[in-house]
Amino acid sequence: MTPANPARRPEPVALHDRAMDNLRFIRETMERSTSFTAVSGWAGVAMGVLAVAAGAVARSVTTPLAWIGVWVAVAVVSSAVALVAMDRKARAAGTSLLNGAGRKFVWSFAPPLGVGAVLTVALYRAGAAPLLPAIWLLLYGTAVVTGGQVSVRTVPLTGAVFMALGAAAAFSPTTWGDTYMVAGFGCVHIVSGLIIARRHGG
Repeated sequence: MTPANPARRPEPVALHDRAMDNLRFIRETMERSTSFTAVSGWAGVAMGVLAVAAGAVARSVTTPLAWIGVWVAVAVVSSAVALVAMDRKARAAGTSLLNGAGRKFVWSFAPPLGVGAVLTVALYRAGAAPLLPAIWLLLYGTAVVTGGQVSVRTVPLTGAVFMALGAAAAFSPTTWGDTYMVAGFGCVHIVSGLIIARRHGG
């Protein structure tokens, strides 16, 4: 006799569904291993605030060397803030700045900054310091674009904005230099930092 309420056996998972789940898991694993997601949005915001403050100070100095000193000092402090924040975020995610995508990010990011350092000295010695805002924005944007190829989409897009500002600065009156610097290193950093912090966890 058939029971009144027979226990229903769970339906077997279709082979196609199981295969799709496996492929999805593999794809997500590969994306995590090839993407550097430890870029810190809050560090970007802090860098932007520092740049806005630097812009106010830079307008008050009277010599090219002092002007360069203000922006270089802020760049050094900002770099330290960014590195510490990225290292902490990478460790929290179980990754490292020195391995995998983190190493690719660093090695893609560093060369344009090295070129910028060399050109800073060369242009100052040539008496062409007013060209530095365009050079700095262009090369920093290049660094962010190249490093961002292994990171989240917001990063290379941010680099493209920096490059656009640098190109505009190159064809604008040199007296607008600080305005472009604040717009890029200040405002763009703050906006992109907030986007990254909201979408990618800090």
